[in-house]
Amino acid sequence: MRIAILKERAAGETRVAATPETVKKFIGLGATLAVEQGAGESASISDSAYADAGASLGSAADVVKDADIVLGVQAPDVMTLSGAKPGAWVAALFDPFGQKERVEAYAKAGFEALAMEFMPRITRAQSMDVLSSQSNLAGYKAVLAAANEYGRAFPMMMTAAGTVQAARVFIMGVGVAGLQAIATAKRLGAQVSATDVRSATREQIQSLGAKPIFVESVAGIEGEGSGGYATEMSEEYQKAQAELVSGHIAKQDIVITTALIPGRAAPRLISDEQIATMKPGSVIFDLAVAQGGNVEGSVPDQVVEKHGVKIMGFSNTPAHLAADTSALFARNHFNFLSAFWDKEAGKPVLDEEIGDAVRLTRGGEVVSERLKG
Repeated sequence: MRIAILKERAAGETRVAATPETVKKFIGLGATLAVEQGAGESASISDSAYADAGASLGSAADVVKDADIVLGVQAPDVMTLSGAKPGAWVAALFDPFGQKERVEAYAKAGFEALAMEFMPRITRAQSMDVLSSQSNLAGYKAVLAAANEYGRAFPMMMTAAGTVQAARVFIMGVGVAGLQAIATAKRLGAQVSATDVRSATREQIQSLGAKPIFVESVAGIEGEGSGGYATEMSEEYQKAQAELVSGHIAKQDIVITTALIPGRAAPRLISDEQIATMKPGSVIFDLAVAQGGNVEGSVPDQVVEKHGVKIMGFSNTPAHLAADTSALFARNHFNFLSAFWDKEAGKPVLDEEIGDAVRLTRGGEVVSERLKG
């Protein structure tokens, strides 16, 4: 079983799909690992580290030749897979709803595309869930980036010259990224509040020492949508939420927005009118900027100033912490394949529950029910 690791070619992508740690683990299962030269440089992993772990190194063409499985962070262009075995597996992020042409190209080329973002959010797949592992660090980085842009201190400071007041931080959306953002802002000494349309998150917010801000007059989502994600709310709730947010963000110094709906544009949470109510010098970090943005006027990888408020967001936040996000992503890959490793066959054999969930293409056709639906 030959597993290939290519250097990421997407603009701004600094992560890598395998680390020396996971290379050793795959070899322990009986696989051979081939890594493209320079694949780990932007994640602070040298070629020699891969070689010491037991991987062979070479050009992209050498690495892919006769590969049974190709692991990536973002799905490589089909052209770079020339030479891989017919029906080879490619496990990576595919952005299946946004990049349907790429999925069709994989089907036409005869590869089996496995979309890691379609990993079901069930207990036994938690260690394979790349969206959770990457969102965790993205929430952390969002707070640090906003703190760096903010022209004042985060914690309260008692000095001989007087008291510096603690920054007020508001987290909108309490998923994996939001929870880590709350924890990070608290560690930095800020006064933290948070909101979500899922009423079940109230206890999570309180457990981290933050103040929950919820619409009380209209029912939210008592449970959760598919896979633990929030679903779109009623117009009545959206109106009540907008009124609540307008009154609250006017008092905030930092706002972090994290709301995403799989397969859809990010929901709009903050309007230009609401930005205008904020204090000059405040900062908004839009974690969803690459999916259309939660904040009106946000632009990927730019700091936009409106009404004296700085609005920012990265198109690929996890790539700003490449060493750690690569380590977690690589472990997700290993946990996924090793869970299905058939020792007699010397290869992974996927089951229906997880296999059918992540598989986009097979036998020259698009087979994902989510895409066909």
